[in-house]
This record gives sequence, C-alpha cells and structure tokens, in this order.
Amino acid sequence: MDLKFINTPNPIGNFVNVRISKNYAYISGQGAFDDNGELITGKVGKDLDLDKAYDVARRVGITILSVIKNDIGFEKVNKVVKILGLVNCTVDFLSQPKVINGCSDLFVEFFGKEKGMHARSAMGVYVLPNNIPVEIEAIIELNS
Repeated sequence: MDLKFINTPNPIGNFVNVRISKNYAYISGQGAFDDNGELITGKVGKDLDLDKAYDVARRVGITILSVIKNDIGFEKVNKVVKILGLVNCTVDFLSQPKVINGCSDLFVEFFGKEKGMHARSAMGVYVLPNNIPVEIEAIIELNS
C-alpha cells in the first residue's frame, strides 16, 4: 500500500494531537488534506456526495496514521481500539457509517485485521471546525 504521509498538523486550539497515558495513545480529532496540503471543507449531502465523503474519511485516516508515524512510531502500535467519526452533514444525510468506513477500511488495510479492526461510533453533526466534512479521533493501544 502506497500512502502519502503528511507532517503532523498543528492543533487549531489549546490541545495536543496525541496524549499517551500508560499503554494508550489518544489521538485528537483530525481533518483531511487534499493533494496540495489544503484542508478539505464542505458539508456532506450538499457539497460532497457519499463517495467523496468516504475518500475524505480515508484521508483523515492518513492524517491519523501520519500522527502515529511522526509522534509515536508504528512499531509501538499493538492495535487500534476505537475511533469516533463525526460527519458534517445535512439533516437528510443518513449514511454516516458508510462515510467513516473510509477510515476504518484504511486501518484494516494498513494494520491488518488483527491490529486494525476496532470499535467505532459514527455520528452526523450540524457543523465542524473550519467547515471540515469529517473529523475522526482514535484510541490506540501501544505495546507494553
């Protein structure tokens, strides 16, 4: 799998991208960047269709993998425990789980089923910071 990792993005507020506590890494909510390094924006169901939103969630997964690569190291990952996916969508858009599959599918492809399969929540919200279409946070179990 050929992925284009990015630099760890700077937080947009008074928080850190990842906090390690004991054997867990808590990765703050991340957004997606296009091929030019620009933050992807828009509302799912209005500006983006399901296929584009799935791709955005996959790109958020790449951002999360980049945080892991740059700030933790892949060799320290035991497994992905849980992700929380938020979809900035119209009130009539009901396929939030299909959108967040973009990230879930990537994690299983990248880490394999044993390490990459995880618990998950997928929710639709009215708005996200900077009008991003998808925000995902992750809990990663680290090797002891």
